[in-house]
Amino acid sequence: MRALVQRVSRASVTVDGDEVASIERGLLVLLGVRRGDDRDAAGRIVRKLRALRVFEDAGGRMNTSAADADAEFLCVSNFTLYGDARRGNRPSFVDAAPPEEAEPLYETVREGLGAQSGRFGARMSIELVNNGPVTLLIEA
Repeated sequence: MRALVQRVSRASVTVDGDEVASIERGLLVLLGVRRGDDRDAAGRIVRKLRALRVFEDAGGRMNTSAADADAEFLCVSNFTLYGDARRGNRPSFVDAAPPEEAEPLYETVREGLGAQSGRFGARMSIELVNNGPVTLLIEA
């Protein structure tokens, strides 16, 4: 499981012109599920994201966890995080889990984070204001 995480001042997801989710200060999580991932991997990534210390403390240092900062989460499914473009110019997505395997694990992560959500499998527009910028790649 792979999550591209961005600390945001605000973020929203639109599907077919309708806003389906939005958050203020928090983390935008683009989540990719790999073939063979399981509920243990989902639990590990939830714990890691909630404990991720990327919010500023009173001294201005990134030392406060998302949970302690009462950060909001916006979770968006993104199979392209498992795109492999090492050979040629067209990425291969053979490592990405098929939708019937990925969706239940995506929902496990979303629920574990108490996250707002994009629409699984939909073509989405994501709007965000990156705060920092702070962008991390987390794997579980």
